[in-house]
Amino acid sequence: METIKRLFGIVWIALAVATAYYCIDIFGGKLSSGKQDDLVFGIIIFFILLPLVCLGLATFGYYALTNEYKEE
Repeated sequence: METIKRLFGIVWIALAVATAYYCIDIFGGKLSSGKQDDLVFGIIIFFILLPLVCLGLATFGYYALTNEYKEE
């Protein structure tokens, strides 16, 4: 079971990196489109949602890798 937890730790960290990449790639055009609606949406995604999602996934993966969830 501990091996599965460590494997999923790697998966969560990879998912955090992939999420960051795709959000920047997809929503990067929203900041430079010139429309005010796109600008507000892009700012919300970049500065509020993206850090929350990526840091949450990365933290969960780190804890899984370092065996913080070990049952004693």
